[in-house]
This record gives sequence, C-alpha cells and structure tokens, in this order.
Amino acid sequence: MYGGSGVVKPLILSRVRTWVKRRVRGGLRLATTRWGRPFSRSDLLQAVRGLGVAPGDTLLVHSSLDHLGRFSGKPSDVLAVLQEAVGAGGTLMLPTLPFTGPTVEYADQRRVFDVRRTPSRMGLLTELFRRTPGVIRSVHPTHSVAVWGADAAALVAGHVHAKTPCGVGSPYARLLDREGKILFLGCDVRVMTFFHTVEELLEPRMPFSPFTQQEYLLESVDADGRAWTTRTRLSDPVLVRRRNLTKLLPLLRQRGAWREAGVGGLRMRLVGARQVLGAGEALANQGIYCYDA
Repeated sequence: MYGGSGVVKPLILSRVRTWVKRRVRGGLRLATTRWGRPFSRSDLLQAVRGLGVAPGDTLLVHSSLDHLGRFSGKPSDVLAVLQEAVGAGGTLMLPTLPFTGPTVEYADQRRVFDVRRTPSRMGLLTELFRRTPGVIRSVHPTHSVAVWGADAAALVAGHVHAKTPCGVGSPYARLLDREGKILFLGCDVRVMTFFHTVEELLEPRMPFSPFTQQEYLLESVDADGRAWTTRTRLSDPVLVRRRNLTKLLPLLRQRGAWREAGVGGLRMRLVGARQVLGAGEALANQGIYCYDA
C-alpha cells in the first residue's frame, strides 16, 4: 500500500521547493516595487529613451500600474512621458480590449462594442489613454487599440475587417511595416498581444491552427454611430491555456533584440515587432512553437 512513498515524497518536496521559490521571487519583486528609489517624469523619460525608444517610433505599450514602482507622478504623467518619448512625429498605441480571459467566452456573450463607450479592461492607463484628447480608437469588437500621433488614422483604418483580431489589416500587424517596437512597463512577454499577429502569419506552416474553425459574427458601433459586423476567427481557447511566450526569450536575447532596464522599482522591457516575428519563424523552422505540451 505504501510502496510508492519513496517516489511520492521527492515529488512533493520538489513541488514545495518550486512553490517556495515562486513566493520568494514574488516577494522580491513586490519589495523592489515598494522600496525602489522614488523617480520622476524626467527619470522615466530618460529610462525609456535609454532603453531604445526614440522620436518618430511607432510604439505599442503594455503596462501594469501595480508594478510602476515609486513613480512620483500621476498615471496621466506616464502617458505624457510616452508621448514625449515618441514625439510629434511618432505614434503611441495601447491595447483597449473590452474583456479579460478567453476571447471566445467574451464573444459568446454577443455584446456590441461601442468605440465611444465600451471601457478598456486592460488597466487604468489604457482607459485613461483612450479618453485622452487626440487619441483615436480602432473599431474592432474584441481587440481594439487606442492610438495617438502622426500615424494614428492609418494604423486604425479597417481594423473592423481583419480576418483574425490581430492579423493582416490590424494595427498590430501594421507594426511590422513601420519597424514598430513593443514596450512592457511593469509586465513581461506573456502579455504580448502582437504574438497573435505572429500566429496568423505562421499558421500555414503550423501542424495545428491557433484559431477557432468557427467564424464569429460580432457587432461594433463606430464614433459616428454606424454599425459594423466583423467576421472573424478567434484564438483557440485550448491553445490559449498552453501558450508560452517565454520560449521566444532565449533567441531574442541571443540576437540582442530583447532589452531590459529598470528605474525606481519599475522593470521595463523593449523588443521590435519584426524581431519577434523573426524569432517565431526561426523556432518554427525547427518545429518549435510557443505552446506547452
């Protein structure tokens, strides 16, 4: 009856050690966030510029205010810094998805997306940004973005017609044409929405589809009150749970494409959209995809 205890005990100990390590790492991250030195708008701008964001850039930003460290300004100051970093000739883009969790579950609710009224569920910074004067929000029922800057109108145009939410014809895919960059403020590669673009582009060579076979008909309302219908495939809910974007990191680091820096407890990462696609293609050529078994 107890003959397997010699195997079970090491397994339990291994799991306990893993749990402890995660708790310690999480505690260290929390301590760093709480106790890092205070930093100002100018400190943040200097750090973002030092990481590689330059005037004229097209920049997609993922953010977590909970991990912003000891920033002395307001959330609106963070947005002002990002706008200053890309400058009047650049373009700033933040995701403004109206849900969290699997896309299919949200789509099954058949809610009508209103570009003017539907709030972003991607955090306070994104909701504040979409309400900022001069910002344009793309018309898309599941994966809208808010965009400010020189190229805003061109980036959001026609998003409602994309065959997958982040595929060809979406603002995410247009990052590739503009040598766009992706900045992570207080979050990491696991939240990278642009990877859905990579999934669509790699789909023909993959042994499985990352998208549903079913096409969904979803409704939106634009800024002028016009109704639109989007016919789209969505992320396969089973594969979503298996997606592991950390598989990209060794190759991105090896190629010098993944940059990291910190200021006052805030961890920042920067990568080029084209470099992410290149890493995904290189892994696919080896039969490696960003999903766990």
